[in-house]
Amino acid sequence: MLPLDELYQEVILEHYKNPHNRGRIDNPDIHGHGVNPLCGDEVDVTLSLDGKKIKSFMVDGKGCAISQASMSMMSEALAGKDLDLAKSMAESFKNAMLGSGDLRLEGYEDVEALEGVKKFPVRIKCAILPWNTFLEGLSEVERKR
Repeated sequence: MLPLDELYQEVILEHYKNPHNRGRIDNPDIHGHGVNPLCGDEVDVTLSLDGKKIKSFMVDGKGCAISQASMSMMSEALAGKDLDLAKSMAESFKNAMLGSGDLRLEGYEDVEALEGVKKFPVRIKCAILPWNTFLEGLSEVERKR
């Protein structure tokens, strides 16, 4: 059996090499674009909705393994969720990355692989960039309503 750190590294590398929900939605209901100017990470988040439920969640971007793996994990964790629940999950993820809470999202364990990133404060921004981008895109839509 692999040590936990090695298993987590494998999960991150798997999401980086084979990202889930990769692409863009034409005419999305929600769009967010995020950039980390310090390292060059870029994230695009596009969602289509069915009422308040996420019908399709696509992500695209470029950058380090952490930002791209986190982007893939986020798309898996939030796809199909009600917008209020997805927003709450994104905020919980950010709070856990920025604080001392456990990094857990009910029903989706892969994000726990990012727990080790908390040991490297400069890399936390890489992990939360996709989640911030989703929340900013959602906020923009909420402001327009």
